[in-house]
Amino acid sequence: MKKNMGAIDRGIRILIAVVIAILYFTVQISGLAAIILGILAIVFLATSFMGFCPLYLPLKISTIKKSK
Repeated sequence: MKKNMGAIDRGIRILIAVVIAILYFTVQISGLAAIILGILAIVFLATSFMGFCPLYLPLKISTIKKSK
């Protein structure tokens, strides 16, 4: 797997996952919404730590800055 996520993209995904966790633990979200957002948060964390997003591959997207 070649990395295709830049630092800003990874940071935003981690921030969203943390916000979802805070909403869950403060009982602002529950039920089906909590399950769906929890799965999304786990996916965001996993892709952030790997630096690779499988969805970017077929779309030929890369958020890594190109060096000059």
